[in-house]
Formats: sequence, C-alpha cells, structure tokens
Amino acid sequence: MKLVLSLFASFALAPLATAEVTYTKEISRLFQEKCQGCHRAGDIAPFALDSYEAAKTWGTDIQRVVKDRIMPPWKPTDAHGKFKNDFGLTEDERQMLLDWFTAGAPEGDPADMPEAQPETGEWQLGEPDAVIRMPELYNVPRRKDIYRCFVVPAGFDEDVWVKAVQVVPGNRQVAHHVILYIDETGKSAELDAKDEEPGYECFGGPGQGVQLSAGSMLGGWVPGSRQALLPDGVGLLLPKGARIIIQMHYFPAGKEYADQTKVGLYLAKPEEKLNKRMVFLPVVNTSFRIPAGAKDQAVNAAFPMPAGNIYMVVPHMHLLGKKIEVNHTNFLGRPISTLIKIDDWDFNWQGFYSFVEPVRMNNLDQLRVTCRFDNSADNPKNPSNPLKEVRWGEGTEDEMCLAFMGVTLDNQSLIDLIKLQKHNNRR
Repeated sequence: MKLVLSLFASFALAPLATAEVTYTKEISRLFQEKCQGCHRAGDIAPFALDSYEAAKTWGTDIQRVVKDRIMPPWKPTDAHGKFKNDFGLTEDERQMLLDWFTAGAPEGDPADMPEAQPETGEWQLGEPDAVIRMPELYNVPRRKDIYRCFVVPAGFDEDVWVKAVQVVPGNRQVAHHVILYIDETGKSAELDAKDEEPGYECFGGPGQGVQLSAGSMLGGWVPGSRQALLPDGVGLLLPKGARIIIQMHYFPAGKEYADQTKVGLYLAKPEEKLNKRMVFLPVVNTSFRIPAGAKDQAVNAAFPMPAGNIYMVVPHMHLLGKKIEVNHTNFLGRPISTLIKIDDWDFNWQGFYSFVEPVRMNNLDQLRVTCRFDNSADNPKNPSNPLKEVRWGEGTEDEMCLAFMGVTLDNQSLIDLIKLQKHNNRR
C-alpha cells in the first residue's frame, strides 16, 4: 500500500516538477516588471527588451549580466527598507531566467502573452502636465567641473502641488547631476541678466544671494534615477509666480558638448486633497578627509529630525564610494531601523528611493548616514593618479557623504525656518 501511495504521489507531482517555463507566460512578465523600466524605446538602456526576438538576440549578454549580478542594477539590499518600483531580481527569479535560457529559451503559446506596457517614450510616468526647459542650447566648455544655473519661470499664476518630477538631461554624456531649486525672490533672474552666456555660474548652490529654506528644493536627477508618484495627500508645493532654477553640474573632461535639459512636472489632480507638504532635508558631513591609499575609510553624518514622516531617501557619493547606509535612531543614538543599505555603490546607478510605507520620526529622533570610501589604487574608478587626499567638494574628483530625505513635518511652520546651508568648497 505504501508503494502504491508513493507512486501516486510521484505521478501527481510530476507535472509540477517538469512544468516548462516559457517566454509568453513567465519571462515576458518578468521583463515587464523588472527590466522594461529602462529597456524600452526612448529610455537609457541600449536596446528594448519587449519581444521574444529581442530576448533571443541579446540572450548571451542577458545571461552574462544576470549571472554576474550586474543587471538589473537595483542597489538597496533586501533586508533594509521596502521601496516602490523595486526592480531587483529575487534568487528564484534569477535562477528561473538562467534556467530558461539553458533550456533553449522556449517561446510558448502566444495566447499567454500579457498586455504590452504603454509606450511613454522618454517620460517614465507618461506625458507630464507641464514641461519646462533650459531657455536655449548651452555649449558646455571644455573643463572638468562646471556648475551652471538656468532660470525658467514656472508659469503658474496660482500655487500648484507637484506629485512627481522627471529631469531629462539633454546630454547624459556630460551631466553629472541636476538639482532643481525654487526661487520666489527673483534674485536668480538678476544673476542670469548679469551674465552674457546662457544661465550663470553657481558652484556650490543656486547662486549668490538666492536664499534656501527646506522647501526650496523641487527635485533633481542622478545617473540611473527612476521616478514614482508621491502618495495621496502628499505633494511638493510650487508657489505661484516662482521661478525654477535648473542647476546643472557638467563634467565634459576636455570635449565640447551641447545641452538643453528639460523637466516634466506631474501635478496633483483637482479632486485630490493635499494636506502634507514634502520637503528635502540633507543629512551631510562636509568636514571629512579620506587619506591617499585608504581602502575602507568610514565617514559619518547625523541630523536630528523634527517629528514627521519620511517618504523618500536619496543617498549620494562620488567615485570613491563603496558602501552607504542610512539609519534611524532615537535621541540617544540607539538604533531603531536601517532605512537603506547599499553594499556595492555605483555612481552610475543612483536613485530617488520611495518607501512603500512612510517611516515615522519622533521629535529628537536622529538620521545617521555612514559612508565608506576606497581611495586606493585597487579602486578602478579612482580618478587620481598619483593618489591624493580627498575631501568634501562639489567636483567630480572630490567626494560627498550625503543623503537627501524627502519628509513631511508635523509642524509645517518649521519649513521656512529651516535654512539649507550652501557649500562652496572648491579644490
């Protein structure tokens, strides 16, 4: 009797054990969820991954980068923080994809195919409600690091709430990063008028005399960043009559390029009730030194938070960065949770990471950032030869230990009282 039951169980489980994975049923859905955010027409990836033919054509490359964990380039570790639009592969998904190629990449029944993703071109969230752009084409000079601010009227005659911002660099080959500032004073327009070239020089901030509060930052762009809409009831406030400063950090390194970056604004719907204004607060250390040859130099930063909620974290380092994490502690420094941890930092794959659920902060709780740097000859990305001591600075060959936190404050009157420090450290 036991033998009969054993044979019956084997036959019953056999279809499950030998079920064939196909492109049309499993792989196409995996590509949609984890790959097509970049591998689609008009985006940053070198080819679209939206058909069986594309998967077969690029199969050798896909297997290599998936096996070597180069792709997909999702950097946060699984154990810390849960984020929207997580495109990292689980171990089961990674193995399923590799096994599918090993089995000859069976196509499957066309009837099993999912609906195609909507085509949005260069706009990740579809067509924006408003698009602003640099007023004219800018010819980037042949220097290593250039900070240039371009002033654009937002064009709204009433306050508007922004749910998402996407920056599309006009030339990614020279764009190091982009920061968007809000100017209600008109000072940026004065600076622009005094400069004969398009825009004006603004190394270290939005320009001399432009005042920054916690609500002055609208968003930005770093290599590899993706966008997500803010939750219901939460938005960035863009005051009526304001100007938007597009601060471009260029790094052309000896070759001439032209650029005309643009910005897409996604606005709250008229029926949405907005009662939480998100602002960006920095957790930053600007006084560190990384000795020449140091292979694992730790740098720490801390910031005492007012009571509120954290919706987004934007960690940032440059080329010497190895690891970065942001921790939430109480006022005594005792750990509560790790908000994000990245163990294999890559300057070319950064992110605006939006939490699935907001993180609650109480008065006097602290946010702590720990950065680790490799300033040795073993770091292939080290730009210095011979090696040199590296400090905080705005240049690409300088370093930063920084995390911007997208937060809402329980006491919103604090927003205008918190002034953001401008850093003008030039090496």
